[in-house]
Amino acid sequence: MKLKVDHQADALYLTMAETPADRSEEVSPGIVVDYDKHDRVVGIEMLYLSKRAPDTNVNHLFYESVPQ
Repeated sequence: MKLKVDHQADALYLTMAETPADRSEEVSPGIVVDYDKHDRVVGIEMLYLSKRAPDTNVNHLFYESVPQ
């Protein structure tokens, strides 16, 4: 997985797989999910990041994995 913050576009993109997207669907205003040709999620984009999380320091992101 890869997380990218695009300050110019004011967006955050989470890449779930390196497979190219075949289609995209806006599942909620400003939330776009990309799917491959097999309908698997390959990425999620969050638009208007500065409005959704105005107090978040995107230069300090933490990764946490929940034990199974």
